[in-house]
Amino acid sequence: MSDTEYIHFQSLKKAVQDKYLETHSPAFDEISKWKGIDIIYFQEDLRQKAKGNISEKTFYTYFKNNSQEKIPRIDMLNILSVYSGFNSWSDFKKKNPIAETVEETTTVVVSEPALEEPIEKVTVEPIHNPITEKPPVSIDNQAFDEINQNINFKSQKQNFLKRYLWLGISAFLFATVLILIFYDNLFYKKYTYAFTDADRNSSIKGELDVKIIRENESPILFKVKPNSPFVYETKSKSLKMIISSPFYKSEEITRDLTNAPETENIELKPNEYAVQLYYYSKSIKDFKKKTQQLNRLISDNALIYQVVDSDIYGIETMDKQKYISLVTLPTTSLENLEVIDSQMKNGKIVMIKFKITDDEKTK
Repeated sequence: MSDTEYIHFQSLKKAVQDKYLETHSPAFDEISKWKGIDIIYFQEDLRQKAKGNISEKTFYTYFKNNSQEKIPRIDMLNILSVYSGFNSWSDFKKKNPIAETVEETTTVVVSEPALEEPIEKVTVEPIHNPITEKPPVSIDNQAFDEINQNINFKSQKQNFLKRYLWLGISAFLFATVLILIFYDNLFYKKYTYAFTDADRNSSIKGELDVKIIRENESPILFKVKPNSPFVYETKSKSLKMIISSPFYKSEEITRDLTNAPETENIELKPNEYAVQLYYYSKSIKDFKKKTQQLNRLISDNALIYQVVDSDIYGIETMDKQKYISLVTLPTTSLENLEVIDSQMKNGKIVMIKFKITDDEKTK
């Protein structure tokens, strides 16, 4: 990517910002300061005017803090250009030229001086001294061959011994590792746990978190898929695990594995308030009734967090009324709203953590 492309993209962001401000009044005019419900309104406006979507991750990456000076894919650049009133990204660049400066450089070539050849060539001939020179020594060819054969035989014998010595050591080490692996596996035992809804007597249709608590060690977290059992192998004589889900009350399970069954069914009690929150947040019918129910269900001082799919911005906060405005807004973003966690106190929801999953598609 050239510097010119990045400068063009900065100009395009300004054009997108100006286009949105023609019909909307966000909390901040500057597009890099938009968040939460302002981004939702912008996504909806983009769908209506340019027939395309932009995900939260893309928005945060290129509009909030583009420190690495990157630009989006060409399809996203085309959508943003159409939204700003141009036919395409190429059309935008053509109608918004940027002056470029080219610096001329002068290259100086320095050549080395040619080496002068000597005028006269001097030839030195060796002087033979018959007194100091030794006559050549002649070796019997048969004796020389016998010496070479003995050397080759000893070398082959040493290579043969080294090869089989290494093979023997490798085989011994391999056998030792196998013995250790199978010996250790003899003490492992497999346990299978299935989870059902205590009220409906049916399998859990949502994802569960199973946290294994071990003595003097950090916990281990497992994700259990919907309608799937949890399988755990251990050589320990006891098991302690905490099972949690956004729609079920957390359960702490402790088992003595000395004589425990290898297969067991565990019932989980539904969290009715969390189920209601999910229903009223996702429902797109009767917005007046939906607003009243959410207002009754959520505490006025509730802590509400939106998890953002960005390496820079992880979580943003909002108050109760902004959350109710967000989930009562009739947009397609509600289809991707996911309640991650919620907490209750005195019959009211005091904490909500949610996210809007990535739905970026080019139309």
